[in-house]
Order: sequence, then C-alpha cells, then structure tokens
Amino acid sequence: MPTAGELFVIGGAEDKLRRRTVLGAFVEHAGGAGARIAVVPTASSLGPEVVEVYDAVFRRLGAAEVVGVRPETREQASSPELVDRLAGATGIFMTGGNQLKLSAVIAGTPFGEAILAAHRSGVVVGGTSAGASIQSSHMVAFGSGGATPKQRMTQVAAGLGLVEDAVIDQHFEQRNRYGRLLMIVAQSPQLLGIGVDEDTAAVVRPGDGTLDVIGRGAVTILDGSQMVGNAHEAQRNQPLLASGVLLHVLPAGSRFDLARRRLLRSETAPAPEVAAELAAAHQDLRRLARDIAAGDVSPSYLRSTLRRRQHEHENPHENPQEGTTVDD
Repeated sequence: MPTAGELFVIGGAEDKLRRRTVLGAFVEHAGGAGARIAVVPTASSLGPEVVEVYDAVFRRLGAAEVVGVRPETREQASSPELVDRLAGATGIFMTGGNQLKLSAVIAGTPFGEAILAAHRSGVVVGGTSAGASIQSSHMVAFGSGGATPKQRMTQVAAGLGLVEDAVIDQHFEQRNRYGRLLMIVAQSPQLLGIGVDEDTAAVVRPGDGTLDVIGRGAVTILDGSQMVGNAHEAQRNQPLLASGVLLHVLPAGSRFDLARRRLLRSETAPAPEVAAELAAAHQDLRRLARDIAAGDVSPSYLRSTLRRRQHEHENPHENPQEGTTVDD
C-alpha cells in the first residue's frame, strides 16, 4: 500500500522572491527536478496571472513542469477532462483567495476526490491561505479577527479532510485570528485548532502523524480535549468560557505528534544574522587550529594573528596601506 504524500499547510504571503524557504521545500518534496506540479487557482479572484506567478517560481526552484487546473463551477469540477489534468502530477498546489468559494466548487466533486486519491497515492498536496484552510476536515469559512473568542464570530464549512479532526486557520498572528480559532475549538473540543503564520508551513506527514514547522513564523495549536466551556449556552456574540485549553506555539524546527497531541522536538534554527556570526567564528577557529598545527609559534603570536584576522573580517574594505597588515 503506498504511503500518503506530505501536506504543506502554508499560512499565506509566502516568500516568492528571496529565500523561498517554504515553496522551495514544497518543490523538493514534490520531486525536485522531476516535479510536475498542478496549480489550482480556483479560490483566487485573479486571472491567468496567478498561475503564471507560481509557474515562474516553481520552475525557478527546479520543477520540470507546471500546469494550471482551474474549475470555476461544480459542473466543471465534475468534468473528466479537468480531473484527468491532475494525472501524473507529483505535487498539487492550491492558491490563496476565497476559501468558501474553493470549498463550494471542489469539495465533494470528482475533482476533490481526485485530489484525495492523489494524496493517498503519494502525491504531495500543498496550499497557501485559502488553499491551507481547505485541507482540514472543518474549515473557517469567514469571520472577524480578535483575541477573545465570542459566540458567532466565525462560520465553519466542510474542508477536504486531508488533515482529519482539525480546523486550520491562516495569516494567523498577522491578522489576530486567535479568537475565532478558539471559538471553533470551544464549540467542538474534539477538533485540533491549527493556526499558521504567514511565510510559514505546517508540513504534515500522514505516515507517522507528525507535523513539522518550517518558515519564518510559527504554528499555533489549540487542544481543547480537556477544556471546560459554555459554548452550548452562550448567547449572540457573548465572550465564551474556554478554560483548560492547551496551547502550543511551535517555531521552525518543531515537530508535533497530531495523534497524541504532544511536542516531539523543538530545534529552533538561529536567525540568519546569528548564523553568519557563528560561521565567521567557526572560520576563525579553523584558521587558529591550522596555525597551531604549523608548529613552533608562541601563544602571543597566535593571539595577535587572531586579533588581526578579526579586524580584517570586521573591516573588509579598509585600505591596507593605511596601517592594516594583510597576509601574503
């Protein structure tokens, strides 16, 4: 039996110009140089240009082929010709836009079933913003932001169910969506609430039920399995009681067990500027070790050499004729 493909749940606004950490990882997992990616832009209000953007980015990242597959109605999503365009894809990517439109058009259609079947056969499925929300069994349709959960502050629709027993929200920290995700968890404590920041991905591995975090932000998980609440009796837009909800904030490098709802690992990567400083220090240590291995030199000479090289590193453009010693 084939292993189901990974799921890339991206919180929106992923970097497409510079480091492209999230999209680069998606292409790599979809097959790298052999990747054939189907872009589904149904949620977007933009025209063909949205496919052109991802075509350019994915090809720049090494993908062999990128095709746009855009059902606009449930009738089109039932078309064998459109469904067949997913055949042979090693990656399926759903763009951002209106997640309620995306759900209304493809959920429960042959096109939606084809995405599920492709995932089960090992195809990597990813989505950003709206394309992230639809991956869960329950989906935020729309709603307001805010930190306090209130009755009726958001509406829920059916998702594709790629991530079971969960509800996914995106642009999480940037648009202050804590309250609306917590409202859903307070009303349905059996669901795991997953909030994904921008330029960040929750990479779900169905084989072992784990979630890994990559990118610039964090993934927030709300576990209400042991909570006490009053959602069943709160009126109108009243604040909700939600006591005992377990909160996990997972930065890049974290791994989480979705089935057991517990942290497995947290290996936060250093910021780029810190990494550069560490690399420079490591290089200096290697030079020092080389000098020591060279033989008969005094400790004072080694210290002066190290100070001189540190000065050169910090002042790379200083004119050697103005008193700076340089190597031969």
